Amino acid sequence: MIEEPPALIIRRNRPRPTEAQIAAFQGVPTGFVCDALGGGGALDKAIRPIGEGRDLRCMAAGPALCADNGPGDILATLGALDEVQPGDIVVAGFGGHQGCASAGDRVMGMLRNAGAAGFVSDGPMRDYDGIVAAGLPAWCTGLCPASPFSTGPGRVGGSVNIGGQSVASGDMIVGDRDGVVVVPFARIDEVIARLAEIIRLEEQLDAEVAQGLRSFGRLPAMLASGAAVIEDR
Repeated sequence: MIEEPPALIIRRNRPRPTEAQIAAFQGVPTGFVCDALGGGGALDKAIRPIGEGRDLRCMAAGPALCADNGPGDILATLGALDEVQPGDIVVAGFGGHQGCASAGDRVMGMLRNAGAAGFVSDGPMRDYDGIVAAGLPAWCTGLCPASPFSTGPGRVGGSVNIGGQSVASGDMIVGDRDGVVVVPFARIDEVIARLAEIIRLEEQLDAEVAQGLRSFGRLPAMLASGAAVIEDR
């Protein structure tokens, strides 16, 4: 007979970005972050701002605190409540389960009270009006009124596979109305360095469009090199 495993495992020796690193992502659009990552990092498009951001402004950036739940279970998410540091974004894996809620308004209220900056799940949520009242930015797959279990097993502070990405505690999470992007901890400084140039180029292009830009600037060179051709027939 094997020994019963623990219902909940909490890892506390986890990495965390510096305050300067966290500050560098505040207010940065997710599209810019994806560009700085070379086009990757986004969670599956099914993970959306709750209510599509109609009633709750969903924009946040902070270190991931991962809660790896089993399908239909939230014990790890509840365990994360005592582990949250101000500014954390709880990333709650739900095994992609869609048959019940991965969190509701009370959990959002407790996360807000703990200083969390946001909540991300690959499952649905419930208690929409209460979530809006709690005011914590949240990203999920929709709404479902059914209740989850809280029996485990679950892990807090490690990693979780969610939305087609592997997320580790300490990675930077950036979310807005377009979705959620994950910046691996080891790449944070690299991405911050690239963001400065991306922001400069985006602002330059915005100004050019505002002044009347209407053409694809690379087309003349592509025509000259033969990379593009024009057919008259």
